[in-house]
Amino acid sequence: MAESTVIFASCAGTHVGMRRETNEDAYLLDDELGLWVVADGMGGQAAGEIASQQAVETVHEMVRAALSGAPRPGHHRHLPLPLPSKNLSRVLESAVQGATYMVFGLAEQDRTKTGMGTTLSAMLRTPTGAILAQVGDSRIYRVRGSIAEQLTEDHTLINWQLQNGLITEEEAKTSRQKNVITRAVGNKDYVQVDILEVDVQPGDVYLLCSDGLHGYLQLAEIPEIVGRGGEEAIAAFIDLANSRGGKDNITVAIVKALGDAQVTSSSEVPTERGLD
Repeated sequence: MAESTVIFASCAGTHVGMRRETNEDAYLLDDELGLWVVADGMGGQAAGEIASQQAVETVHEMVRAALSGAPRPGHHRHLPLPLPSKNLSRVLESAVQGATYMVFGLAEQDRTKTGMGTTLSAMLRTPTGAILAQVGDSRIYRVRGSIAEQLTEDHTLINWQLQNGLITEEEAKTSRQKNVITRAVGNKDYVQVDILEVDVQPGDVYLLCSDGLHGYLQLAEIPEIVGRGGEEAIAAFIDLANSRGGKDNITVAIVKALGDAQVTSSSEVPTERGLD
């Protein structure tokens, strides 16, 4: 299969929300490496903030180290790395496991942080598409044309109950167990990581977000907001979550697949923006 010439541009924002005093979310944008991550930490005494930031940094460092020996083809630094998707899946999964071990180890050294952990949703570019890694209930969506699709699966008690027919969709909306996570990075020294390979087409937009956004968001609302582009879309997502309650920290990253022609002629390449 021929290597993809699609490259990516990204932007992101995070906000503490309307009810929280601290922001325990973290995110990473690295368009050159082709890695994007959103994490939502949990735990007392600032442990959630430590867990999410440590997890994001560890994944970034391990992926970068694993790919540092692979030269980029051609003259354009943004072209995909010439490694098969199977190997890249292992790289990303190993990086998430490394983050899990690191966060768990930090909690072992400081008993006040016992049980801290974080969700983690990551996307890594491949020569023919992208690899997704998922732990917890942050999410990755894809918008293709006018259709939005949730690509990742929530690792929550409610989702497990729904899948096994124990509750209905209506019961799930009012359940008191909405925030019960069944998998997290760092609360144990190992975690099962969902790995998914997806195709990418020029024009696709990928939305990575914490539950502080998707808990208020309807799937049908995503394409129109994403279509506003860059910083305007980031601000609109954060404003929407806050206007509907803002009970949690809100983090959103938008990753757009661009064709070569768009990169050389367009001035619309979004940039990173913090909205605290």
